[in-house]
Formats: sequence, structure tokens, C-alpha cells
Amino acid sequence: MTEAAQRICILGGGFGGLYTALRLNSLPWSTPEPVEIVLIDQRDRFLFAPLLYELVTGELATWEIAPAYSELLANTRIRFIQTTVESVNQSEQQVQLGTGETLHYDRLVLAVGGETPMDKVPGAAEYALPFRTVEDAQQLQERLRALETSDAEKIRVAVVGGGYSGVELACKVADRLGDRGRVRLVERADDILQTSTEFNRQAARDALSERGIWLDLETSVDQITADTLTLTFRDQTDELPVDIVLWTVGTRVVPLLDTLDLPRSDRQQIQVEPTLQVVGHPEIYALGDLADCKDATGQQVPNTAQSALQQADYAGWNLWASLRDRPQLPFRYQHLGEMMTLGIDNATLTGLGIKLDGPMAHVARRLTYLYRMPTLDHQIRVGLNWIQQPIRDLLSV
Repeated sequence: MTEAAQRICILGGGFGGLYTALRLNSLPWSTPEPVEIVLIDQRDRFLFAPLLYELVTGELATWEIAPAYSELLANTRIRFIQTTVESVNQSEQQVQLGTGETLHYDRLVLAVGGETPMDKVPGAAEYALPFRTVEDAQQLQERLRALETSDAEKIRVAVVGGGYSGVELACKVADRLGDRGRVRLVERADDILQTSTEFNRQAARDALSERGIWLDLETSVDQITADTLTLTFRDQTDELPVDIVLWTVGTRVVPLLDTLDLPRSDRQQIQVEPTLQVVGHPEIYALGDLADCKDATGQQVPNTAQSALQQADYAGWNLWASLRDRPQLPFRYQHLGEMMTLGIDNATLTGLGIKLDGPMAHVARRLTYLYRMPTLDHQIRVGLNWIQQPIRDLLSV
């Protein structure tokens, strides 16, 4: 970095962080090296999280949904560093990296996302599996393969949490295991998908029923062991045999953020202005799961991949504007609808006046996500592979 250049440090390479970096790269910088864009993540691959469920059934390959940063950032001005972030010195505007390197920043972007809390129930941390990363999906695949090759007559899987992740995961696992599977979905509330539309809820109920997935509503998890799950429904407690427990409940901010002196909401999310600048800290921007954001109209922005993608577009512009003495834009969230996968070749989609479920929704979901993948090169590679796959399947018969 030249002495005159300024540096933007982006912590986290998920939807918020990566797409902010790519937006910055696309903007018109006036000199050959006016700014250095540094993207920092502990993993070597970006994860297109909504398609993670397709790894369970083998519908998609890891390279399709988790391309390497080196591939995505080739021929850009973005510098990628694979490491952890040890600390942030706000007064000195410095980031201490796990490599030992210290980076000064002129602008800092917090986009490290969240993590699944595994300490809510005794035994969850030791015996339950989260489902948030490629490594989580691979661990689940290994466990399933071991059970599939065993002498077990039935494979018993419990999915804790009746939100989007739990419902989608339960359907995929049930489709993979077929008649050999015994899948149950456990939810504390009196219905699944509490924040979704009735159309999506009904499509999900139908998908669960068709797959024989047992639905435990108004049920809490008391304890998990290596081969049992203890559930309480009203005043009745039962200990059930289980082979795998999948935990999809909750999101919390990562420990790094606990060390920062920044304003927080009741949920410990960082409070931001509509410009996505942290309240009282205009040099720091925050977006995605860790941000408590109300947009320009005052509506609360949900913590979804859709929101992070939209925020990244504004964050990129506002970072550029802040370094070019241009006006920053208040974020305006647009709810574009919801999509869920409900098993192999099955999905539901609502939004913009459209309601679809079944195979047509599955195709629409795939095409929508293909369009949203981070670079044109990756879109082309994945799209061509999807087109060729039916031909390969026919030739292999």
C-alpha cells in the first residue's frame, strides 16, 4: 500500500463481506492505487449458504456452492488474507491478525456473521451437530455414510428447531435415507416457520407429512447423550433413542465482537445507522447477522442472506462515498420473497405476487440462486454444469 493510499479492512467473507468487497472493486477509483481493499476470513472458501442443504443429498458438489476466494477474487484489486482476527484496536484503528500481522485501517467493515449456540442444553455441545458450514455438512455426511453401511435396521435422526434451516434439513435427510430413515423435527413453538407466510408453512407441513417426518410441536429438549434425546411435551418427559441430533436453533455474535466497545441491542447485535455505519463510530460499518439495522423507512431489517446481499451493495457504495466526499445512501430494504428447499427437486417460493411449490419452485429457486452467485465466471461454470448434468445422468444409465 502506498503512503497516500487508504485501506478498507473487511472482516468476514460471507454474503456481507465478500459482496461488499466485490461492490467496492466495481466502483470508479480515480487513481491507480487510491485504496487497498483487504478481505479477511479464516476459511479459504466462500459459502453460498442457502444451497448447503444440497450437499446432504449429493445434488450439488462442494465446488459449486463453496468456491475458493482465490478463484472469485482473481483479477480484482481485492487482497485476501486467510487467517483469524485476534483483536481490533479501535483507538489506533488497527486489526491484529492470527498471522502476527497488524493492519491499520481507515475504514473497517464488520461482517463476521454469527455462530450457532451449542450450550443451551446439556449434551448439545458434545453430541449434537450444528449445520452452518461446509465442515458441518461434511461431518453429517460422514455420520450418515457410517450408519448407512451399518447393520442398523432404522436410522434415527432428530432435527432440533422448526425454523427454515430445521425444516429444509429434515426434508433433505429424509429424502436421502428413504424408507430406512426415522426423522423427527422438534420445535418449542406451536407451529413451524413462525415468520413465514401461510403458503410456505402449508407447503412445508405437506412436505414433512409426505416424508413421514414426525413433528414434535410445543416440545423442549432437556438433554442429549451419545444415543438418546430427552424431550418434554407439556408435563410429559420421554427419553428416545437417536443416532444423530442436528441442532439448528439460534444465532449469536462471535466472541471477537464482545471485545469491541460498540453500542449493542438487547440481542447483543451492533447498532447501526441506516447508512450501515456503527452508531457513534462513522469509520466502522456493520452488516449481516451481527447488525441491528433499521432502514431508511424505519423498518427492522431481518437477519437473512437476502438482507446481507442488499446491505453489501449499499455498504460498498457508502465506503466509496465516504472516501470521496460523496453523500452516503441510507439503506432501503426490499423484501423480495422467500424460498425454501423441501427435499430433492422440491421447493416453495413466494414473493412479488408469485406463489409456487413443487418442481417448478425448485427450478425457479436454482435459477435465482445461480443469478445471485458472486461472480459471472462462477455463474457460468455452475450453470454449464447444471445444464450438462441431466445428459451425464442419461449416459450413465
